Amino acid sequence: METVLIIDFGGQYKELIARRVRECGVYSLIKPDTLTPAAVRELAPAGIIFTGGPNSVYAENAPVCDPEILNLGIPVLGICYGMQLITRLCGGKVGSCDKSEYGTLTASLSACALFSSCEGESQVLMSHGDRVTEVPEGFRPLAYTDLCPIAAFENPERRLYGVQFHPEVENTQRGTQILHNFLYDICGCKGGYSMENYLNEQIEAVRAQVGDKRVLLALSGGVDSSVCAALLSRAIPGQLTCIYVDHGLMRLNETDEIRAAFAGRDLDFVCVDASETFLSALKGVTDPEQKRKTIGRLFVETFEKESKKHGKLDFLAQGTIYPDVVESGTNSAVIKSHHNVGGLPKEMGFEGVVEPLRGLFKDEVRKLGLLLELPESLVWRQPFPGPGLGIRVIGEITKEKLDVLRAADAILRSELIASGEKADQYFAVLTNTRSVGVMGDGRTYDYTLALRAVRTNDFMTCEFARLSWELLSRISSRITNEVRGINRVVYDVTSKPPATIEWE
Repeated sequence: METVLIIDFGGQYKELIARRVRECGVYSLIKPDTLTPAAVRELAPAGIIFTGGPNSVYAENAPVCDPEILNLGIPVLGICYGMQLITRLCGGKVGSCDKSEYGTLTASLSACALFSSCEGESQVLMSHGDRVTEVPEGFRPLAYTDLCPIAAFENPERRLYGVQFHPEVENTQRGTQILHNFLYDICGCKGGYSMENYLNEQIEAVRAQVGDKRVLLALSGGVDSSVCAALLSRAIPGQLTCIYVDHGLMRLNETDEIRAAFAGRDLDFVCVDASETFLSALKGVTDPEQKRKTIGRLFVETFEKESKKHGKLDFLAQGTIYPDVVESGTNSAVIKSHHNVGGLPKEMGFEGVVEPLRGLFKDEVRKLGLLLELPESLVWRQPFPGPGLGIRVIGEITKEKLDVLRAADAILRSELIASGEKADQYFAVLTNTRSVGVMGDGRTYDYTLALRAVRTNDFMTCEFARLSWELLSRISSRITNEVRGINRVVYDVTSKPPATIEWE
């Protein structure tokens, strides 16, 4: 399969670059800066893209790749830090800007293969405190801004290119066209990467790996595990056992919807009602991390116990997707634990792991789900954490609190969908704060409910969604009138950072 490598130098946009390349019809892989020239040759990519990064290339211990990668004859495009690194490795000069450039600015782009159909003035996203001050021998400048005389360059003979701005972001006009030019006009890609081709390849790969043996999948009801189940049921009909653990922390009617979605598929669907077990274990637990670990431990124990009732199961399937693979092994600080981190105990004795989605981003998983004829309501289901509503009830979790939250959250979701207003993720949080209210002629002392709705491209950062006052007022009115136990509704207007998307 035609592939372009994305070599990561710590930039926040590495996954976005990889997604943009795939949107252009070419498969992409993200690799660390420790990738050796021999490994590059083995992968035989059509092209290579160096990402941006937060460091100065001239700083001690700044990320760097083996210079020999630039001598392999494979086209390389450096973005931001990547351009500066090419400069440094090829003998040019990089220095600190007199005045840094941050935000959307006007750049003048010269006529060349990289900027075909993009020549002239264009809006680009700049985010840098260093710049190329002298191009290496054999290179020529291709673009400039008021503060950056060398905003792009090329060396066609060595097939090396660089842009100081970020073509992968929406803020850059014609950014996708620039990437398309690099992929097709410079790298000579033919395209052809699509979800249809990926599905056919994975069906064959699963059949080759599994043969006539049986596969076990923990079906959470989320998008990833659901698409994984649908793909496997098509690839190996009758050989898949899906165990769905209902921990009592799901949203309103979710368990029934999940059961219905898989009713007609050629698989063994097992639903385990473990809600009482989970609620009993969570009694008195208020610390968010302890909640997550308790839920995670019980999930594994319940899943393992149930799986033993179904005879010999040879392979374990997981809905691992590409961002999980990319981020594994990083040194990021632990913000929160997930119930599936670390997987299931090795002593369960599986022959291997089946992960047909591990090459896909979330948007691609959704496209695949539609191809596999899953219900749109499931494919476009709102992101839902493994611990479920357990981390959307602040303080101790009880069945009564969960029922209150389920009803309020359903109102929020239905009203927002009906309104047509835009948010990428939205949900309700039952706080542990109670306040005085008046309903009818009586005084109340009930819970405060927080609404959360955000806009984001990557879920790494987000801005709160600017929902209309009319919509918020309607949601608040319905919740306080229809859901007993809530007498006050507030709206979270905090972005990420400094907050996270979830409250716990």
